[in-house]
Amino acid sequence: MLTVTVSDWQPDPDSAAPAAADVDQALARAAAAGDGSAFEALYRRHAARVHGVVARLVGFDRARAEDLTQEAFVRAWQALPGYRFESAFTTWLHRLAVNTALMELRARRSRPQIEDDEQALDHAGAPDSAGHATALSLDLERAVATLPPRARAVLVLYDVEGWKHEEIAAALDMAVGSSKAQLHRARGLLRARLGAHA
Repeated sequence: MLTVTVSDWQPDPDSAAPAAADVDQALARAAAAGDGSAFEALYRRHAARVHGVVARLVGFDRARAEDLTQEAFVRAWQALPGYRFESAFTTWLHRLAVNTALMELRARRSRPQIEDDEQALDHAGAPDSAGHATALSLDLERAVATLPPRARAVLVLYDVEGWKHEEIAAALDMAVGSSKAQLHRARGLLRARLGAHA
């Protein structure tokens, strides 16, 4: 079994250190061949970024974001043997993590629940452990988390992740016009919320 770890990548004294993408590709090839330690190294290198995008998409539910981060890496481990190395590993992993979070959002939409703007704001204003309203310390990330799920997903995918409306519409099973309308709505709500807590 081939074992490749980050520490195996020692730069040649006559060349620059290997690019992060090269390290990722070598680790991904080893992990695709079944090397668990190589996959563990990939996890350590990318868990924070994957968690960040998942958390932005699912909002305040920190436990669910943790679960979905783990789920994304389980899916990555299962899918690695089919990874063709045509794109950067980070692009492939990031897309897989986004799709994992989007599946959760679609599942939430199919479950009967009431989630509107007021509930999201109520949650943001709940007292913290010190007894202060968390709304007083609302920052951009927390303001984004208070947005309704579909508006938040469109905002994150368009403004943060750089997706096109056509990609968002396909991923969220909506019309392109709806994606644009949700983005407009999300930006307006975000401006209002940030303005109210400035």
